[in-house]
Amino acid sequence: MATHSENQHPLSRRRFLGEASCAALGSASILSTLLNLRMANNAAAADLDGGNDCKSLVCIFLDGGIDSFNLLVPRGAEEYEQYRTTRSNLALTPGQLINLDQAGGGDGQTYSLHGAATQIADMFNGTGSFAGKRRLSFVANIGTLVQPTSLADYLANRVPVPKALFSHKDQVEQWQTSVPQGLAQLTGWAGRAADVLHSTLNTGKTSMNISYSGNNVFQTGQTTSQFVVTPQGALNFTGAGQENGTLAIKNQALRSLIEGEYANLFEQSIAGLTRDSVESAEFFGSAFASAPSVSASLPGTALGQNLRAVAQTIAIRDALGLRRQTFFVRLGGWDHHSELLATQDAMLRELAPALAGFQLALEELGVDKDVISFTCSDFGRTLRSNGRGTDHAWGGNQMVFGTPVDGGKVLSTQMRPSGYPSLAIDGPGDVGRGGRILPTTSTDEFFGELLTWFGVTPTSMDSVLPNLKSFYDPATVTSPIGIVT
Repeated sequence: MATHSENQHPLSRRRFLGEASCAALGSASILSTLLNLRMANNAAAADLDGGNDCKSLVCIFLDGGIDSFNLLVPRGAEEYEQYRTTRSNLALTPGQLINLDQAGGGDGQTYSLHGAATQIADMFNGTGSFAGKRRLSFVANIGTLVQPTSLADYLANRVPVPKALFSHKDQVEQWQTSVPQGLAQLTGWAGRAADVLHSTLNTGKTSMNISYSGNNVFQTGQTTSQFVVTPQGALNFTGAGQENGTLAIKNQALRSLIEGEYANLFEQSIAGLTRDSVESAEFFGSAFASAPSVSASLPGTALGQNLRAVAQTIAIRDALGLRRQTFFVRLGGWDHHSELLATQDAMLRELAPALAGFQLALEELGVDKDVISFTCSDFGRTLRSNGRGTDHAWGGNQMVFGTPVDGGKVLSTQMRPSGYPSLAIDGPGDVGRGGRILPTTSTDEFFGELLTWFGVTPTSMDSVLPNLKSFYDPATVTSPIGIVT
C-alpha cells in the first residue's frame, strides 16, 4: 500500500478516534495507553516520603509454558536415570548439559542446565562474565495454588484448586493476578502494589509500572496502570502517516484536535485525557532521550533490545521521579507440543544472552543493587513425551536473578517439605495424565517475598496478595523461600 503525506490525508476527528482505537503498540492500543497514563497520573503524590532508596522488579514472562524440566535437570545418578527414563526421546544426554555448582545452603542436590543456556549457567555458577558473582537462582516446582495442597488432597477433591488448570488463558491470568480462584479480576499484583506504593514513593508524571510488551493485567491496579513504551522511548505522536503498522501523528495536528470543541461529551473527555497523556509521554520521551548508553552486549533481538531499554529506564529513575518501578517484558513461543528439542534449544540461545546482558548492563549503569528480575510462565509441561513434545501441566521451575539475590541455589519454600520433585511417572507429586506435577511452592510465596523486598508492608500485603495468608503470615515471616541475601 502506498504511503501518503499528512497533507493528502488531513487528520480528522473521526480518523484520529478510529486509528487510536485500532493501531497497536505490541498488544496495546494507543487509546488504552492514554487511558493508562491518565490513571497513573491521578495516583501521583506531591511529595516523597523521607527515604531515598530505589527498587525495581522486572518480570520476564515466558508465554506458552516453558518445559522447565528440560532446562533444570537432576544430575545425581539415580535422579538422572529417572529423568532419562521418564522423558524418553526428549531426554538430554550428559553431553548436552552444563553442570551447575550449587552454592552452600541450597537443597543439597546436584543439577545440570540445558546446554543452550550457557550464560544462565555462568550467572548461577559465578563463572565467565560473572566470575566470582553468583547472580541467579532457580525456584523449584512452583505454580499456582489456592492453599497448600497435597497429592491426597488433590485426588480426593478436599481443597480448592486453581480454576481451569492447564489452560493457557487462565493460568497466564492467574500468574499475573495471583488470584487463582479465578474470580473476575481486572487488577494484577504489580498493579495493586503500585496502588499501595506509588503515591508515597513516586512523583513522576509516568506510572511506576512500565511495560515494554503492551498492556497486561499484571501491572493494572485500581488507581494505577502500566505505561506502555518501546525500546525507542515513550509512545509519541510525531512523524507522518502510518507506516509498518505504527501510528504516527503530527503533534500540531493532534493538539489542534485536542483543543477543538466537541459536541459529544465523551469526545471532550477523551480530548482532555489525551492532552494530559501526551504531556506525560513527552516528559518520558525527554528523559529517555538523555538515558546513558549501554556497552554491555545484548542481542539485537526484540527481547535483547527491550531489556536494554529497561536498564536505561531504570538508570533515569531520578529524572522520572520514580523510586519504585516494575517492568514487564514478554517472550512468547514456549508452547512446544512438537519439535521441543530443536525449538527450545534455539529459544534458550535467544533467552540466555539477553538475561545475562541485561544483568551486566545494570551493573555497568551502577543500579544493579536495586533490581531483582524473575521469570514467569503459564505452567510447567508434562514429564511424558507426546512423541515430539510435551503438553500442558502444572508445576515448573522459574529463575530469579540480580545482585540482591542469593545466587547459585535451587530454592523452594522453607515452610513445608518440598523442592525439586521426583520425575517418576505416577510418583509422589504426579497428579496424572502424563506426569503433571503438583506444585510445592506457590506463586504467592514467591511474589510475597519479592514484594517484601520491594517495600510492601505486612499490613498492606492483604490488599496486594489476598491469598498469601493461606501460606504464611507476612507479619512474622519475611523470607519463605530465601531469595534475597
